[in-house]
Amino acid sequence: MVGRVLTLLGRLRNWLLLRQYLRAGLRMGKDVRIIGKPTCGSAPYLISIGNHVTISAEVSFITHDGATWVFRHLPEYRGLQRVGPIEIKDNCFIGTRAILMPGISIGPNSVVGAGAVVTRSVPPNTVVAGSPARVISSTEAFIKRSLPRCHYYPPEVARNPKLMRKAVLEFLSAQSTEAGTEPP
Repeated sequence: MVGRVLTLLGRLRNWLLLRQYLRAGLRMGKDVRIIGKPTCGSAPYLISIGNHVTISAEVSFITHDGATWVFRHLPEYRGLQRVGPIEIKDNCFIGTRAILMPGISIGPNSVVGAGAVVTRSVPPNTVVAGSPARVISSTEAFIKRSLPRCHYYPPEVARNPKLMRKAVLEFLSAQSTEAGTEPP
């Protein structure tokens, strides 16, 4: 019971935070999934998210490069700051704990891997990962590589967490039985 209440409070906190970002100018298209709590810093108005985008847990949108602190106190650099927009085009996936730096764009139909640090714009139809993020493959090659590792779940199952849990555990149990290993 306590766990359920904490989960609901966490979701409420995340919803209120997202609402605050939207009021501060975050632009967001339709069919956007935000999982957990992203960090949009002090300038959400510099962030634009297209349609059919997933932002995974703990993604950081860095619109101001604070490292200029090291030199901007010097007379010749006084007042200099690096600030830039972040644009995520349609049909993208941004993995858990990715960091998106100022002045970048994520092209349509692209994937940013978990933990990636995106310092340069990502071309359309591209998968990037790493720190700094580098091109791993095209989205088409990623799909072909992923298909053998995927299993179909009907929409009515995928929408219901209890049914999904049961279906996943049954599938994994059957898979481990076939392979002769212990189920999870």
